[in-house]
Amino acid sequence: MRTRTTALTLLATGALLAATGCAKEDDAAPSTPAAPREVTSVSGCGKGSWTDPADLDPDRAPARCAPNTPAPKPLAKERSLTIATGTLSAEYVAPLQMAVRKGEFKKEGLKVQLKVLPTPDALPLLAKGDIDAQWAAPEAAVMNGVNSGFDIKWTAGNFSPAAASKSGLWVKLKKNETAAHVPMAGRKLGTMIGKGSVIAYPMNKALKKHGGGLDEIQFQQLGSADVLTALQNGGTDSAWLLDPVWRKVDGDKQYAFLGGQPRGEPLGGLLFGPNLLTKDPDAGVALLRAYIRTVNTYFAGDYKKDPAFVGELAKLLKTDEAVLKSTPSLRMDWEIRAGTTDRLQDAYRAAGVSEGDKIPESRTVNRKLYAEAVGHK
Repeated sequence: MRTRTTALTLLATGALLAATGCAKEDDAAPSTPAAPREVTSVSGCGKGSWTDPADLDPDRAPARCAPNTPAPKPLAKERSLTIATGTLSAEYVAPLQMAVRKGEFKKEGLKVQLKVLPTPDALPLLAKGDIDAQWAAPEAAVMNGVNSGFDIKWTAGNFSPAAASKSGLWVKLKKNETAAHVPMAGRKLGTMIGKGSVIAYPMNKALKKHGGGLDEIQFQQLGSADVLTALQNGGTDSAWLLDPVWRKVDGDKQYAFLGGQPRGEPLGGLLFGPNLLTKDPDAGVALLRAYIRTVNTYFAGDYKKDPAFVGELAKLLKTDEAVLKSTPSLRMDWEIRAGTTDRLQDAYRAAGVSEGDKIPESRTVNRKLYAEAVGHK
């Protein structure tokens, strides 16, 4: 859910359409509906291991099982899986990194490789089965790809921000302006993130509160090192500041925080392609089981309260320990809220990067596999 541009969205869509053409040329047989999978209760995963997807309360407690659960169920034969990710240094990738480090995937009979690939490069590979999963988000390129006929679904969430987080839209106040109301229409917005990113949804929401919208501002695509500088020197009027950059302006009365990612609503996580959705769902459930167990064991609460764990995490992410401690713990959350992909598509349409008709959630989300991993019927 990081840097994306409209151009990259269009390139990704073109690649997906090209891959579709190849699939048609190969005359691949359409997949038949899979038989219902048996779901049994899972020790350590009780009532709290599942929450109503329709519950959008920002203070909703995320689903949790006991530490070290759900217990591993090793596959009869080891599978090698490749998961693409845009980065290995961001904190939201930490559960995957930790699952590899602690051998949680290995316990399931999975040999997992994390491969750094930008979303536009990874999507066609995921759709064709050349990679098995993607740690990303249902961005505009993904929705456009699904609209073109690909069997790609969002199968697990990643995180939502802590209440104290101010990662999001910041504006430099003009004379007589206050944080309560800042007219945003016509202003420039500097961001690493393009209109085709999932961040378009919370960004549009924040802008509309202040008399603007994605179609009423001027986007300035800037590098990660330039966003804050442009905001401070007047090169842009506002900016989307990520962790931990927003700490540089927090508390300065010249700047106001207008809003960020909705609390309690993950906007990314694991995307599965045909390999794990239909060809080998046993491996898909095993992967999710290891991921969920990692969250329950190491990221269940405020994991930054443990100095030893913060030190281990900093080494794993190859980042400075002080920088890691400067922002609150993410609220790791494997569940997917109802209607999120509808709201994302509305934002993409407002930004002018959506193609085709709106896709129903049944074609974009699969909760059945993580439900099976925690024993929810």
